[in-house]
Amino acid sequence: MLAPTPERGALHATRKASPAVMSDVSPHPRARAFSTTDDKTWATVAHLGGVLWFAPSLVIYLMTRARPSLARQESKEALNWQITFTALYAVVMTVEAFIAALLSLTPVALMLPVLAVLPTALYVVNAALSIRAGLRVNRGEPFRYPLSVRFIR
Repeated sequence: MLAPTPERGALHATRKASPAVMSDVSPHPRARAFSTTDDKTWATVAHLGGVLWFAPSLVIYLMTRARPSLARQESKEALNWQITFTALYAVVMTVEAFIAALLSLTPVALMLPVLAVLPTALYVVNAALSIRAGLRVNRGEPFRYPLSVRFIR
C-alpha cells in the first residue's frame, strides 16, 4: 500500500507496511519451530544418516540447535552416538594395525584377513542401530543408543 507524503505530493510515495505483514515476520527466522512432520522427518534423517558416519547428524544438529524440537533432541542423541562409535572404531583400527604389524613378521600372516571382521562387524552394528533408531523416531518415540557417551548435553 502506497501513501503520498504531504510535503512532496503523489509523485514521491513511501511504502506503508500493513500490520498483518509485520506480524508474519519473525526477528529470528532460524528460530522458527518446525511443523510436526518436518520435525519427525529431520529427527529420522539424523538417525538414518548414521550409516554415513557423523556428518548428517552434525549438520542436522547445527541446523536445529536453536529450536526446541524433537529434531534437536534426536540429532543430538544421534551425534553423541556417532562420536562414541567413531572413537571406538578408531581404537579398534589402531589396535588392529598394531596386531597386523606384529603378525606380518610371523608365519601366521595368513591370518591377517581375519582382522577385517571386527571393523566390518562394528559398522554393521552401527548401521543396524541407526536404522532401528530412525524407524523408532519416525513412529514418534524417542530413542537412546546403548553405551553412548553424552559428549553434547
